Amino acid sequence: MERMDWAKLLNGKRRKDKKKEHSGSQTASGRLEIERDFDRILFSTPVRRLSDKTQVFPLERNDSVRTRLTHSYEVSNLARSIGIRLAFDHAEEVFGPNHEELQVKRNVPSLLAAIGLAHDLGNPPFGHQGEDAMRHWFLTNKEKVGLSESEGLDFLKFDGNCQTFRLVATLQMLNDNYGLNLTYATLAAMLKYPIFSSSSGYKDKSWKKFGIFLSEKEIVHEVWKETGLKEGCRHPLTYIMEACDDIAYLVLDAEDTVKKGFASFYDVIDAITHDADGDSKICELVEYSKSKNQEFKKESLSPKELNDISMQMFRVKAISLMIDSVVENFVGNVDKILRFEAEPSLDLLETSSSNKLREKLKQFDREHGYNHKTVLKLELQGYNYLSGLMSMLWKGVSDDHDDPFSKYVYKRISESYRRVYERKSTDEFSETYKKAQLLCDFVSGMTDSYLIDIHDDLYRLQSNA
Repeated sequence: MERMDWAKLLNGKRRKDKKKEHSGSQTASGRLEIERDFDRILFSTPVRRLSDKTQVFPLERNDSVRTRLTHSYEVSNLARSIGIRLAFDHAEEVFGPNHEELQVKRNVPSLLAAIGLAHDLGNPPFGHQGEDAMRHWFLTNKEKVGLSESEGLDFLKFDGNCQTFRLVATLQMLNDNYGLNLTYATLAAMLKYPIFSSSSGYKDKSWKKFGIFLSEKEIVHEVWKETGLKEGCRHPLTYIMEACDDIAYLVLDAEDTVKKGFASFYDVIDAITHDADGDSKICELVEYSKSKNQEFKKESLSPKELNDISMQMFRVKAISLMIDSVVENFVGNVDKILRFEAEPSLDLLETSSSNKLREKLKQFDREHGYNHKTVLKLELQGYNYLSGLMSMLWKGVSDDHDDPFSKYVYKRISESYRRVYERKSTDEFSETYKKAQLLCDFVSGMTDSYLIDIHDDLYRLQSNA
């Protein structure tokens, strides 16, 4: 019976070092190779840019409200915590009798922390509205851009997950083609949707999205070969990262919604208890949160302070309950996952004992946070800025640079992205595909503020040209 092998799944070798005699186990400083991946990601420029990228509330001036950076730190922390529990409390059940040899107590928490930190690196400015704007621009400019049907799918269905893999595997370079040169294990586990845009599995909607651009096809096939995976099959630890991402945005976006003043602590309580049907997780969470709220009422706190501290206690308990559910569900399903028998759409949180709580928090976040008029207005502004900017940038990308404006626009594109585009010697992809990808590389790497600044700069120059 075909089965995944943890020794391959935790492969500590790197693409750049493949031809070298290298154990892939330890460095001179005593760190394991997988442990080094977190550091490589942490010190990379795209991580710093996340501090000015929208999580929920665009262009937020309140430092205590989350950005993509703080969200990514929190996902990384939750993932590492689950990794510690799996490696210490369930090592034999999950990783088998060779778990000590595999050094899972060091490798697993580190790998999960790394992919949690990196999971949103490819997201464009203004969050999912940015993705929508990029897809819509390519749809409305399909004839002008001139992409073939097969190549065009990468852009008509553009997704930040694909860009994240491209960023760490190709774009973040110094003097070679290996990006951050992460281990095979980390690269494999980063693939949330291990399928191409043209694959039948994606078209049949087995997956909500595709997760790999055609340009990274050879890299991905190498990663799958080295880790024993294949198209359509996730790395087991990817399920953990996805669940941690969901926990973070469900619970922490609710906390930020209250912090913004769009709702109160008791609005959250009312929302999750409505039609909860005595759900045990919700009852435990509400009982704990209300008792803490009553304790805090005895102190001399303002209504805002009471809301904030009550939501902090709510957050701690909600995360704890959900993590327990995810660990239990993963341990119960790991054998099926390792035998390649798990459904592609397996969602550890949705199929866990915390599903009702997940549903209620998702509904609350949507109604009180994501659909608040101020959020929608700023998202619309970001959408319009991004669409307009892409049209101006396309002149610099697609033209022969024989006029001052297109020449200036091209030079505004990041030098590293231009270098990747200019040194492409393969004839596998059309020149149009490469130009469209250069456009996406530059735009998706922007922060919210930079997008507005460069839009306004180019708009003034275009108007005066």
